[in-house]
Amino acid sequence: MKKRFVALWFHHLETDWFIVRQPALQTVPFVLAVKDHGRLVITAASNPAEEQGIKKGMVVADARMLLPSLEVLDHIPGLYEKLLGKLAEWCIRFSPYVAIDAPDGLIFDASGCAHLWGGDIDYLSTIIKRLHGRGYQLRVGMADTIGAAWAIARYGRSSPVIEPDMQSTALLPLPPASLRIEQELVERFYKLGLHQIQDFISMPRSSLRRRFGQAFLQRLHQALGMEPEYMQPVQPVELYQERLPCLEPIVTRSGIEIALQQLLEKLCKRLEQEEKGIRTLRLHCHRVDDAIITISIGTNFPSRHGEHLFKLFENKLPTIEPALGIELFVLEAVKVENHVPIQEKLWEKRNGLQDTRLAELLDRFTDRFGANCFHRYLPDAHYWPERSIRLSTSLQEPPTNNWRMDLPRPIHVLAHPQPIQVTAPIPDYPPMLFRYKGRLHKIVKADGPERIEQEWWLTAGEHRDYYCVEDEAGQRFWLFRSGHYDAEKMVGWFLHGFFA
Repeated sequence: MKKRFVALWFHHLETDWFIVRQPALQTVPFVLAVKDHGRLVITAASNPAEEQGIKKGMVVADARMLLPSLEVLDHIPGLYEKLLGKLAEWCIRFSPYVAIDAPDGLIFDASGCAHLWGGDIDYLSTIIKRLHGRGYQLRVGMADTIGAAWAIARYGRSSPVIEPDMQSTALLPLPPASLRIEQELVERFYKLGLHQIQDFISMPRSSLRRRFGQAFLQRLHQALGMEPEYMQPVQPVELYQERLPCLEPIVTRSGIEIALQQLLEKLCKRLEQEEKGIRTLRLHCHRVDDAIITISIGTNFPSRHGEHLFKLFENKLPTIEPALGIELFVLEAVKVENHVPIQEKLWEKRNGLQDTRLAELLDRFTDRFGANCFHRYLPDAHYWPERSIRLSTSLQEPPTNNWRMDLPRPIHVLAHPQPIQVTAPIPDYPPMLFRYKGRLHKIVKADGPERIEQEWWLTAGEHRDYYCVEDEAGQRFWLFRSGHYDAEKMVGWFLHGFFA
């Protein structure tokens, strides 16, 4: 895709901001001024003031000689930086790549964006109209390079759109200042009689470098597209992102659903081609009143199943308040992982954690009940039962050890063994009965003991002798005695698990 850039120039940025807040200033010549060595110096002038010959950098006393009725307001430090930052974030609705061009401009990477608004002219017209509606005057330029777009926005006199591969021709009648060079260098060009780019563009590059420096030559080559120029967007752009601008603001639930389905279809098709799957997905809804509503979903397994992803979003769509309407939808995959379909065997069914249906079921549970509604556990290399399992971080995490299968283990293991009262006949014999939570259980069957030693490198303590027992009601329990039998003192017995 061929690169296309848009440059915006707010030639009265700060004074426009004052007019938005004080509309009475719109027809009044006024300036912003700051104290400098005991005198007031103009930092910005409104359009009516400039028409009277008042410019930035003049002393207020000199300006009032030209216009005695000139109104002077205090300059606000850092105002233009804040304004450009907010405008750049607002303009993300027109392009995901928006960069600040201090002190009075913005740069868009508009590659692949204009067709969403009906073409280059309609795209620029929409930008101008929307920003005029916010109270800002601006000029725009569009070209294949940042330098050419910048030059057309500030010095162009015809169409703001330079057709593809035509930046060299469009730059010829423009002055040297359009190449973003220092004022001192501009004055040198004028002294030499070089008033337009066409006057020196055909000169040998070695002569231009020797006379005007490498920095000037770089600017010239960047504007012509002979050297690359990079921009730093105000917000990082996700690699997998789809955008859907709306011709009319969307205010209904059905309209939001249709927009989401279209975005999911495009994104999933792209991910399928690249064998990727979504783990985290966000939907940004840009409203007409400049508010941005964001909802997100997550999956336990990489997915590009559009219908399933839509169902995950479905429960959160009622939280979107369209207000006056949503004008732009942005769907971005924040976390993406490789997702290659697993080859199924002819005589075996696809089961286990790799089953897509299981992963989608867990996704729906997570979406409805929260991230902690289920847990997966893996075996861990410890002797004591309560330490022999660990919480898995994901469904895809492989176990580092195998589950112990040579001896019986209960289905439900208590996190902390519960003390019980036990009647046992002689050492190493299983108990005859025990009392747990006020209920007496008479043991009819028992197996054991199985001795499990304490892990001395972790904590000090007694070993355990475990018994599998069954009471007269058919319930099976996992009990243990802590330490050796001692007739002179009470031996500690504990309940640690349930088999059924």
